[in-house]
Amino acid sequence: MNLLDANIRNTKTKGELNSLRGNGNVPAIIYGGEAQNEKISISKKILKSLSESENFLSSIITLNVDGKPQKVLPREIKYDIISDEPIHVDFLRIVSGIKVRIEVPVKFLNHEKSPGLKKGGVLNIVRRKVELKCPSEKIPENLVIDLDGVDIGESFKISSINLDDDVTPTIQGRDFVIATLAAPTVMKEPEKPAEAEGTEGEEGAEGTEAAGESGDKDKPATDGDKKEGEDKKPAEEKK
Repeated sequence: MNLLDANIRNTKTKGELNSLRGNGNVPAIIYGGEAQNEKISISKKILKSLSESENFLSSIITLNVDGKPQKVLPREIKYDIISDEPIHVDFLRIVSGIKVRIEVPVKFLNHEKSPGLKKGGVLNIVRRKVELKCPSEKIPENLVIDLDGVDIGESFKISSINLDDDVTPTIQGRDFVIATLAAPTVMKEPEKPAEAEGTEGEEGAEGTEAAGESGDKDKPATDGDKKEGEDKKPAEEKK
């Protein structure tokens, strides 16, 4: 579980917020439950490091607010449109029993053990994240799909993933597809055996030679006729 230090802030003006950001911190707020909203600030450097994780917005973290730990869920990070630096964060306070809607990333395991991928099949990912409705204290870190033994033509639907009874996808009424293992788009044509090519060439040459003999059999010889084989191209060059 991630741990992030935070401090209570008393900023009231835009100038004070800019000064806070200029000192390498990001203003944030904790909301949710019966407790009052808390204005805090956190280190921008640490926040940027944690937010690089794909599942940061679906992971429960512990905020150490002036020495008092509390579990929260990052809900939104706002960025500056010019510098692309984080300028504000919303944290949802984790309260037992309260359900939240959240997108959870899909994780695929054992690519090297899939016979379908070994044959050149393509893993077609339809949904990299699935939106779930679940208690805030039971948010899964990711949804796991095991590719061990999976062959071309197989598909993975939401029903193939084990979820707790109180964790449900927001899409209801259909067993939607998350990924499929499809055949390669281009199939390589098998090469013709070398022996077969050689046989074909020999047969073609023999046929040409026979035809030449048949055509000249009853033709009278003249002085202008060339001697047999003189300047005659090989049969294979006539093609």
